[in-house]
Amino acid sequence: MAIITISRQVAALGDEVAAAVARKIGYKFITKKELESRIVELGFSAEKLKKYDEKKPGFFASLAKGRDEYLHYLQTAVLESAQEGNCILIGRGAFAILESLPNLISLRFVAKEDVRMHRLMKEFDWNEKQALQRINESDVNRFGFHKSFFNVDLSDASHFLMVLNTGLFSEETAASAIESLVKYYVTPDMEKAGEKRLEELVKCQHLVNKLVFEHKLNVEFLRAEIDGSSIILQGVADSKAVVERAIKLAAVEVPEYNVTSAISVVQDFRTHL
Repeated sequence: MAIITISRQVAALGDEVAAAVARKIGYKFITKKELESRIVELGFSAEKLKKYDEKKPGFFASLAKGRDEYLHYLQTAVLESAQEGNCILIGRGAFAILESLPNLISLRFVAKEDVRMHRLMKEFDWNEKQALQRINESDVNRFGFHKSFFNVDLSDASHFLMVLNTGLFSEETAASAIESLVKYYVTPDMEKAGEKRLEELVKCQHLVNKLVFEHKLNVEFLRAEIDGSSIILQGVADSKAVVERAIKLAAVEVPEYNVTSAISVVQDFRTHL
């Protein structure tokens, strides 16, 4: 079992190649709309989704509490989707969320600007100005989204196992290359280690969700990480009392782990509305 993530430029055939790969190897392609639906079903409003979903957040949106809320729901949707196994996830920083999985195959699709322009012009009957505007808008949003939420530079190819220029590959050729990669790259040991790591990531995210959404814990950028028999909480709080409460609540939620804190205390820190 491999988990495939696809990051793509607009008009770089991301959905088309993903669908072709899914047909070839029998994996489930989790589309943009399906992931959107999962985020909303988890509890994030469809209206607020428009502010954050694969977009560079505006100044006030980037400061709002909804930003962290969106990220928790996004990570939950991606992690739970990956746990279904044998799936392809497209966009939304899935490669960054799942980067610690040994059985992850992270791909990025790119193409030259003129290739993407002509594809958009043909698909939507646009002129060059309209196509270029769409490309520039999409590139800015996707770079801003990944920088804001994951501190990732999309132009850094080291984040990906393979980068494909789909201006040079047909859909079928690209799909065949990915099929071979899945077949020969992921070993049984990598699958086993990947399943264990994914279980840890899901457990940690569910703990964070409990603390944030049920217990209303006021810790910004809250994260949890498993280290052996311990769970380490990370984030920013405005008092030691909040940190102590976080440890106590987490210990009740995951009694099988020793809960420790690496939460920073900033006295003047306040949650944004």
